[in-house]
Amino acid sequence: MSTYQADDVWLILADGTRRAIVERLAHGPLAVGELARSLPVSRPAVSQHLRVLKSAGLVCDRAAGTRRVYQLDPDGIAALRADVDRFWAQALDKLKQMADETGNDIS
Repeated sequence: MSTYQADDVWLILADGTRRAIVERLAHGPLAVGELARSLPVSRPAVSQHLRVLKSAGLVCDRAAGTRRVYQLDPDGIAALRADVDRFWAQALDKLKQMADETGNDIS
């Protein structure tokens, strides 16, 4: 279970390295070493970022021999997507309201 609140996830993703990790994992599972090779930080730093992302429910891991392979957690990503969808719906509703008030039709 995640130890972070929903608002914390956005703070966690404010870090560029964490966003880069999430972006790379969107293409498929990777081990820490594979992630570290493509990032400008050390392997231990990548491991720390992965621990934060895992604690936030955005990634999960599994053992593969002597390595840990990380992938995006579908439930965590779905929750993040729901936040974005909710935000986007509110923004579009506000835009429509403003257009209606000025007499412009945006549909």
